[in-house]
Amino acid sequence: MRVYLSGEIHTDWRDQIIGMLKDLDLIFDAPVTDHGVSDDCGVVILGTEPNKFWHDHKGAKLNAIRTRTAIEKADIVVVRFGDKYKQWNAAFDAGYASALGKAIIVLHGSEHQHALKEVDAAALLVADNPQQVAEALRYVLNGQLPA
Repeated sequence: MRVYLSGEIHTDWRDQIIGMLKDLDLIFDAPVTDHGVSDDCGVVILGTEPNKFWHDHKGAKLNAIRTRTAIEKADIVVVRFGDKYKQWNAAFDAGYASALGKAIIVLHGSEHQHALKEVDAAALLVADNPQQVAEALRYVLNGQLPA
């Protein structure tokens, strides 16, 4: 089973989930989580841009190739909304996954319940923490409940 881990890049939530499930036959994909690399990939590969809009545009399109391909390959898409920033890219990923009919697990705290009600409505599961996501994935893969 292939799982795409989308969303905030400022905490170790991905590592937590992967660590809890390292004994299972899962393939994990994710966006580039080095913010500088993600922002600058377009201009490093395609050439510098003096206008910040075009700088960001090049990077966003290059990252979209990676993201769309990974979401299309995924069986399950986990979308994490963190506390620090508004993650418009995560909301977009959730919408794209929903349009493709992917199984979506949304991960966020209670402070985002109202703002993400439409995203949550498209998800098959809304979790509060990485452990809940890991336990849900374990159950989906082999039918085991937590000990």
